[in-house]
Amino acid sequence: MEDLTPLRVLVVEDNLDTAETLRTLLADCGFHVAVAHNTQDGLRTARQIEPHIVLCDIGLPDGDGYSVGSQLRQSAGHAARLIAVTGHAEPIDRQRALAAGFDQHLPKPVDPATLLRELEVTL
Repeated sequence: MEDLTPLRVLVVEDNLDTAETLRTLLADCGFHVAVAHNTQDGLRTARQIEPHIVLCDIGLPDGDGYSVGSQLRQSAGHAARLIAVTGHAEPIDRQRALAAGFDQHLPKPVDPATLLRELEVTL
């Protein structure tokens, strides 16, 4: 029988408007969404909910998203799809994100259709 449990998505974003926009978009599409606004809360929430997908900003107030990606990748058994959603959009930023363990790098402002296509890869 098919598992109909919604995928869990963690949004790590310090900009409250951006975080709420992502939360609303994803919830309206049927995802279970949790939001964190800094690296420490993001890592703690990831341990609690074991998300299938993490959307993470790079510029965060208490560190950076590269460390979030790296720590999640190093966590035993953590197999979430990691997507950097960031204003850091230069080629070197993409390289750093992939080197830190992210699966994808999407520059802000991210097109909702593009984001949803990326999430379909996880389904």
